[in-house]
Amino acid sequence: MAELPFELSPEQAAELVASGDAELIDVREEYEREAGYIPGSRHLELGQLADRADELPAELPLVFQCRVGSRSAMAAFAFRRAGFDAHNLDGGIVAWAASGLPLEGEIAQH
Repeated sequence: MAELPFELSPEQAAELVASGDAELIDVREEYEREAGYIPGSRHLELGQLADRADELPAELPLVFQCRVGSRSAMAAFAFRRAGFDAHNLDGGIVAWAASGLPLEGEIAQH
């Protein structure tokens, strides 16, 4: 697989996750996730990431996502420095929704 850019478009991320070629990590707070989330994403709040990094697959690219991409970019940079193949979902769940990609939860109903 070709080297992935740091910022992944929602379409790129969706393709990687659907094919099992990446793990999507939702770093938002619990109340944000309850309002809606990307199907197949793993929820690890930003404040828990460092303590739970061993739960993440080291063999797959990790795509971090938050609401608009700023918190997830911080997480992705930190994990990249720690040796992970880490990426950011450009525009976060807002861009994902705007691209017409699937969502679950309350926001999917609107």
